[in-house]
Amino acid sequence: MARVLVIGGGGREHALACFLARSRSVEKVYVAPGNAGTDGHGNVPDGAIENLRLETGGERDFAPLIDFARSRSVDLTVVGPEAPLCAGIADAFTAAGLRIFGPSRLAARLEADKAFAREFMKRHGIPQPEFAVFDDPGKALVYLRSRPEKSVVVKAAGLAAGKGVLICESTDEARKGVEALMEDRIFGAAGETIVIEEFMPGEEASILAVCDGRRARYLAASQDHKRIYDGDRGPNTGGMGAYAPAPLVTPELLAQVDAQIIRPVLAGMAAENHSYRGCLYAGLMIHRGQAGVVEFNCRFGDPETQAVLPLLQTDLYELLSAAAEGDLENIKVVNAEGAACCVVMASGGYPGEYTKGQPIRGLAAA
Repeated sequence: MARVLVIGGGGREHALACFLARSRSVEKVYVAPGNAGTDGHGNVPDGAIENLRLETGGERDFAPLIDFARSRSVDLTVVGPEAPLCAGIADAFTAAGLRIFGPSRLAARLEADKAFAREFMKRHGIPQPEFAVFDDPGKALVYLRSRPEKSVVVKAAGLAAGKGVLICESTDEARKGVEALMEDRIFGAAGETIVIEEFMPGEEASILAVCDGRRARYLAASQDHKRIYDGDRGPNTGGMGAYAPAPLVTPELLAQVDAQIIRPVLAGMAAENHSYRGCLYAGLMIHRGQAGVVEFNCRFGDPETQAVLPLLQTDLYELLSAAAEGDLENIKVVNAEGAACCVVMASGGYPGEYTKGQPIRGLAAA
């Protein structure tokens, strides 16, 4: 029976821990650091999930986690959030002889550096909007003035917890967006370099592909809703909810995504010596039956994971373990009929300044 370590402390990690704990192959799931609800709910046997209050000493110091994994003979580590992946946790665990599900630091640049991701897609012919990259606000403003007056998207190239995207409906709005990111630094160092993109019309969908470096297996397609208010209004957040499956993603569309997006990413990463093993999240815009890439993430989506895993009938541990080994050939993903959704409750003020650590009451009654 296997022991699994899940890295992270949010709802996504709660879902991963619960569904890993239900595997017939797993005896124990450790969650570092977990949260107040992680080890108390989820329809799993008592004691099957245990929170760890491990201090890592910084985003690049993974020694405490590695020491723990060795001391408890952990068979597989599964990483939830992007920050440790982008800092190289997969490289550190692999160097220590420990199995981990998650891409290397260089492969995780697909999320960590949006400028790199756009240039990578351009090199490998992956469908995406027109774009330009800037590290000088003056040049970015000159570029905006040279464009026709139409909607653009201004993005911080670095990590901004899913919130560094500004949808601008006019040149004046885009100018203010550039100044907010590059001069006011509303997302800190993430906005030192920005990407200005053509606005893509259509409807969004999220694809979670479990990858072994050469092959991909697809979880149920989902749709994430990022604006803070009802009616798709207000600023972007890290996600206010998701549902699965997304009817927009037909079998025919998924085949197109596989052929034109996911497989070219895996082939391109391998060709550039950054074999991609882990979850590749493709945020897509679907317009007139064609998919273009809004963004890539190097991990399971949050809150998409919470809506997708309840539909998964394939053993989650066996799926992730095979991907980590580089051998998904004999693994088939089966999803249940029906649908699932996740609704996010956020502290007042989110996605701006908000109070953290407030108790959540009423779970037992619910």
